[in-house]
Amino acid sequence: MPEKKVSLEEVLVQVGLRIAKRGEGALFVVGDVPYTSLVKQTVPPFNVIDNPKLLESLALIDGAVIIDKNGFLKAYGVMIKSKRVLKDHGTRHSAALTAATEGNFVVIISEEDRKVKILKDGKMVMQLDALQKNVEKTVPRIVGFLEAIGAGTVGAIGTSVLAPTLGIALLPGVIVFGSAYYLVKLLGKRFGER
Repeated sequence: MPEKKVSLEEVLVQVGLRIAKRGEGALFVVGDVPYTSLVKQTVPPFNVIDNPKLLESLALIDGAVIIDKNGFLKAYGVMIKSKRVLKDHGTRHSAALTAATEGNFVVIISEEDRKVKILKDGKMVMQLDALQKNVEKTVPRIVGFLEAIGAGTVGAIGTSVLAPTLGIALLPGVIVFGSAYYLVKLLGKRFGER
């Protein structure tokens, strides 16, 4: 049986969880965003799916890591000029919010609260608690959930609602934000209450 290929999103979340567990921060942007290099770019482009350890090392350099949609590193240690401010958060969060536009997929790792946040379409769509026991085991299901429902419809779903409705058991340490709460309630009414 062929081995399932890991997605770019899954690699970024897994690397993000490892960084967050150590109490360090980082920012990954998949897509195009204007940036200014803070360090000389000495590492040539590589596929981050094939080398997550190198990605993790580069992510710890001050600044963001920019990755193209095919999973190739474009730049690291870069500054994204913030156009939007995320209230009660620092410059990394504001840069993430600014970068999360035009179809970009953004993963921000916060050293303060040890959480990994996923942003898309100018909104935070999901947050994972790196300190939650076994949270890394749920990453394939989390990424599958994002792909199946679409980040635009992801909503504020508690695990008690999510588990019986979608058949996803135990998503510890995961908070989902947005409008999918109503979608799940609708699915629950159509498929769960027979």
